[in-house]
Amino acid sequence: MTDIGLGEVPGSKWVLQPGDEIERKQLHSVYGGRTQGGIGPSARTPNVMIFADPVAGEKFGYYDGWMPDGLFHYTGEGQYGDQRMLSGNASILNHQAEGRALRVFQGARGRVRYVGEFAADGWYQADAPEFGDGPLRKVIVFRLRPLDIEPQRPATKLGRILESQQTQVQTLGIEQQETEKSFVDPSRDPYEAERREAKLVLAFSDYLRSRGHEVVRQMILPTGESRPLFTDLYDSAQGLLIEAKGSVTRENFRMAIGQLADYGRFVEVKSSAILVPSEPREDLLELAKSQDVAVIWPEGKGYVGTRPDLLN
Repeated sequence: MTDIGLGEVPGSKWVLQPGDEIERKQLHSVYGGRTQGGIGPSARTPNVMIFADPVAGEKFGYYDGWMPDGLFHYTGEGQYGDQRMLSGNASILNHQAEGRALRVFQGARGRVRYVGEFAADGWYQADAPEFGDGPLRKVIVFRLRPLDIEPQRPATKLGRILESQQTQVQTLGIEQQETEKSFVDPSRDPYEAERREAKLVLAFSDYLRSRGHEVVRQMILPTGESRPLFTDLYDSAQGLLIEAKGSVTRENFRMAIGQLADYGRFVEVKSSAILVPSEPREDLLELAKSQDVAVIWPEGKGYVGTRPDLLN
């Protein structure tokens, strides 16, 4: 690794080598491009400079870095609303057609490290929150193929867990409390309802285990998706898929029915059930019944529900 100073960088010829460090202000004074933000297309030299800060980005659901496919994944620009293929994002997509080199740097402020030259190799969409922990929206994620360095092992939380996934559906222990929200919106503290859901799952799994049932969770990675899905509870002996909700509301019942349908595309399911903290009102029970979904809730030291046979 070499520290490059402004006086050592002649004209517009690219002289940085992978691993070299330079002050970002010096970099832009020679090669042009924006001095702030993550994407810096230059009007003065044939370069598009990209700045990735995985530590800061991961807090907001941006997993910029190497992925198991051997490519560098980079989230586009746009802090509010769905990201669009404009401005800096378009400069990445069109860099080859415009005759520009794509240069990736580690870090976004002060001293940055040059990772290497890349080429855009497609893109996809993912969910991430707006700036300031706002609502979820669609973001653009570019796949970048390295041209002058070898791919590296994933270092982000998402990259590591995807690297460990050998099949589309992977069995997890009940105690592994990863959720879909923990990858989409990792900076947000769990709501009280979500904490109640986790307690419900652990308590009911203990109940089933005490009756000789084998219970697990599953991590699912649908084809073409970049964020895993996680089931709450699966009783393998009964083929019973369970989604837990921390409160008994119509919104939660609708959501649970949709989640069970989504997971059921990938998991062998004989029966589905919603686990809730108390007895629901009659119309919600009818809603679940209309979708062939059982409902289970605690009562006394045990559990009751619309399908007593599932509790034996």
